[in-house]
Amino acid sequence: MTAHSLETLPFDNSYARLPDVFYAKVNPTPFATPPFLISANRAAIELLDLDPREATRPEFAGVFGGSLLVPGMEPLAMLYSGHQFGVYVPQLGDGRAILLGEVTNGRGERWDLHLKGAGMTPFSRDGDGRSVLRSAIREYLCCEAMHGLGIPTTRALCLIGSDDKVYREQVESGATIVRMAPSHVRFGTFEIFYYRKQHEHLQRLADYTIEMHFSDLAQATDKYARFFADVVERTASLIAQWQAVGWSHGVLNTDNMSILGLTLDYGPYGFMDDYDPGFICNHSDYNGRYAFNQQPYIGLWNLSCLAQTLLPLAPKEELKAALDGYQASVDRHYRNHMRAKLGLVEDRGEDEALLQELKSLMVGSRVDYTIFWRELGTFSSAVGAKNERLREHFLNPDRFDVWAGQYRDRLKSEQSRDEERRTRMDRVNPKYVLRNYLAQGAIEKAQQKDYSEIDRLLTLLQQPYTEQPGMNSYAAAPPNWGKHLSVSCSS
Repeated sequence: MTAHSLETLPFDNSYARLPDVFYAKVNPTPFATPPFLISANRAAIELLDLDPREATRPEFAGVFGGSLLVPGMEPLAMLYSGHQFGVYVPQLGDGRAILLGEVTNGRGERWDLHLKGAGMTPFSRDGDGRSVLRSAIREYLCCEAMHGLGIPTTRALCLIGSDDKVYREQVESGATIVRMAPSHVRFGTFEIFYYRKQHEHLQRLADYTIEMHFSDLAQATDKYARFFADVVERTASLIAQWQAVGWSHGVLNTDNMSILGLTLDYGPYGFMDDYDPGFICNHSDYNGRYAFNQQPYIGLWNLSCLAQTLLPLAPKEELKAALDGYQASVDRHYRNHMRAKLGLVEDRGEDEALLQELKSLMVGSRVDYTIFWRELGTFSSAVGAKNERLREHFLNPDRFDVWAGQYRDRLKSEQSRDEERRTRMDRVNPKYVLRNYLAQGAIEKAQQKDYSEIDRLLTLLQQPYTEQPGMNSYAAAPPNWGKHLSVSCSS
């Protein structure tokens, strides 16, 4: 397969061929100082059939730092609205991001190149259109961490730095990140045309989205209802994966919900350290609307907003039927993930009680979520085995012993063999996740012009289930200060 240069990337800009009501054509605003490459993600570069050596060219930083365009790019800022913290905002749109174009690779896969931190657009409102290095690093790393975990997500192509100063709570360095996805259409993209009563544009958007991304439905007479049912299922599957891995998005507004069921817009996210169902990762979320245990419900709430927009296109009862199946789908996916995390093969109704008792024990002892699930793979089902390493996680080890006896019996009932079970469990219980304090360590080094920790974490997190020599410190519980980092919407 041909490896492309920057100048020969094969663009096919389908979104730019929609009527201009869907976007504003605008070029990135160059930094005042020359942009420079901080990190290039080879795995994402290869998705574009781009020659990895292109990243060493100064033009690479120029193109993805916003100062150069290459043939075929048709930059635009996408228009959308959305419900933010439950309140409808009539117009949002790409206020600091620009869709440079859509590259189609040799396998027929389409990838948006979405430049975040590209400068002001007509939708910037009172913003400056810039991203700061801190938030760009967090998104760059978490895109690839989630992909490594097997969770649908936007991908991260590269991270570009500058010496420009950007003003937030303090003065920070500006940066850009290029994120990639087959589409950046959101629930909010549909909302704006519904609430403007522009139903012809709404239908055009739905037809476009179905044609490009749900093509098997294109000829169906009930395509809009079936499209919505597919989005419901994708969203349910996605959120169940978040819950299983202990990850919280932080800002689940409808404009941050991908129509493709991808994790989109990484701001104040967080992997839980100590297990806490009410974990709030976003310090701007004063009422806990987007707490960890609220995410499944918020998924339903946001899907209800999307269903509302499709009422001009599909029968209400068919949309309602799809919504009514959401909770059962979330529960089914979550149950499957947790059964795998427990190392169980057979699906039995009584396993719910086993899981709930374990979670109750974990909450009461503030057990580290990621570490415990990984170490549970070491559980010995031998009669008389004490499993001291696991007991040490709990303030009441005797209560854990009772649970361990039930778990041992359950394993025996399906003739589970410890070595085989551990191999299966290690494939679904990650050793490494992007804890906030690890990201903060990379940020603090980068602010001193040392970018080595970014690439170290990128490599580590692309293989989160694999034991990596010399990296055990990255799998340890965080220091106390690392559990109390403040992450807000500005992150």
